[in-house]
Amino acid sequence: MNPRSYASTSWPFIAFVYAVTISEFVIVSESSYSTSYEDRFMRRLDPSRLHNYQYNGLSSASPSHTYPSQSHLTPLSGSRVYHVVAYGADPTGESDSTEAIEKAISDAFRYPTDAHLMKGILDLGGSQIHLDGGTYKISRPLRLPDIAAGNFMIHGGSLRASDSFPSDGHLIELRSSSPSVMYEYITLKDLMLNCNFRGGGIAIVNSLRTTVDNCYISHFMSEGIVIEGGHESYIRNSFIGQHINMGGDRGEKDFSGIGVKMIGNDNVLRDIVIYSAEIGVMVLGQANVLMGVHCYNKARGLGGIGIYVGSPGFTQTRIVNCYLDYTGVVVEDPVQVHITGCFFLGNALVVLKSIGGVISGLNIVDNMFSGDYTGVRIVELDESKTPFTRIDQVVVDRNNVRGMVVKTTVGRGSTRANGTTWTVDFSSLLLFRNLIKNVGYSLEMEQTQGQGQGQGQVQVFPNHALTNVSHNRVTVQSNVAVAATLHVQVHQTTYAS
Repeated sequence: MNPRSYASTSWPFIAFVYAVTISEFVIVSESSYSTSYEDRFMRRLDPSRLHNYQYNGLSSASPSHTYPSQSHLTPLSGSRVYHVVAYGADPTGESDSTEAIEKAISDAFRYPTDAHLMKGILDLGGSQIHLDGGTYKISRPLRLPDIAAGNFMIHGGSLRASDSFPSDGHLIELRSSSPSVMYEYITLKDLMLNCNFRGGGIAIVNSLRTTVDNCYISHFMSEGIVIEGGHESYIRNSFIGQHINMGGDRGEKDFSGIGVKMIGNDNVLRDIVIYSAEIGVMVLGQANVLMGVHCYNKARGLGGIGIYVGSPGFTQTRIVNCYLDYTGVVVEDPVQVHITGCFFLGNALVVLKSIGGVISGLNIVDNMFSGDYTGVRIVELDESKTPFTRIDQVVVDRNNVRGMVVKTTVGRGSTRANGTTWTVDFSSLLLFRNLIKNVGYSLEMEQTQGQGQGQGQVQVFPNHALTNVSHNRVTVQSNVAVAATLHVQVHQTTYAS
């Protein structure tokens, strides 16, 4: 045979054999890798932890799920990650998973350790309850054991209340029988909590440095999150709403419950959205911070309140860069309250509610207000119970306003007259009625034409004085008639010196 023709006919065959060989090698290699990895994984298992681990997988022979099936996929020996499906939890949500998840939590809290956080609180070393991306039905609150411990996380899945879930409970409760702090540095992350209109989402009671991050909490009847006692809970990057919607819900008038309720000190609420609840955030403690909170929970015209600060007399609350969307802020007897950088849309406003008649150390500055030109004030006083009588260090100023009525504690105005009396009326501008504590003014006189032959212009310098500040009207009088413009700046309260 001609060598050239032999080569031309043999090359396709050689290429085919080469391709088959490579294919078989890849298949064998992949199979070998998978087998060896599984063998290594299985050899590290703790046999005492094998408890009905049910694995959701896709079979190559059938498109249906292989759940449930018994498997040995449990935590690696020495691992502090506890997979709830290894304890028999049903990730499909069809059967009740309460006991299985409770067993996983119990095991995590019994991990042997000599490390501590606060005195008496065991350091669990970052132990995790992993929900494996499943949806689990529970019939009672998931509570942490009565063991003082911390550095622990629950994450990675969904919880749904059953129809028999107690209406006074919360899906996850950091609540112990002890009145002292039992838990420190607990993290609840990447969770979706469906309360099924049975109780609330998360209860954090007497806990220290708790973090709730990237959680979606819906269908609650009481609270999405409640913080009671404890110290330094950090709630961030979460979505909270009783009814899932994106605004304009036809049932908005029936929204109830509270998105976040804080009955404690030194907590932070940051970058969250509360899209349906009667009250978005209720603050009943001191020294709390709200930043980047978007409330469109229930319109003010339907009885909703975005942020309610109900710690009269010693509030010490900061509300910064929040978005009050057709809902507003209510503060009882504000003492050291700072509201700044916020956007109030749709006639949203700030209401100062008198309980004991005290208002001190209040700043409402550098905010934006937008309304519908129906005469709604940006700040209103609710003195239905008792009038404010102790007022000091209050600044409402530098807010930009469109379609609403400006109210301020710092007034600036001018008036021109030819005579002996000038009056600037601040009654429609100032927040408090009949209250001016500080006045600064200047009288700018015009030149007058002199009389008589050979005389030029003669400037008149009259004596003048502030004579009245009652009813938020400033009056200045002179001893002789003169054409002049009065410029006035007033302050309604005193400042710390």
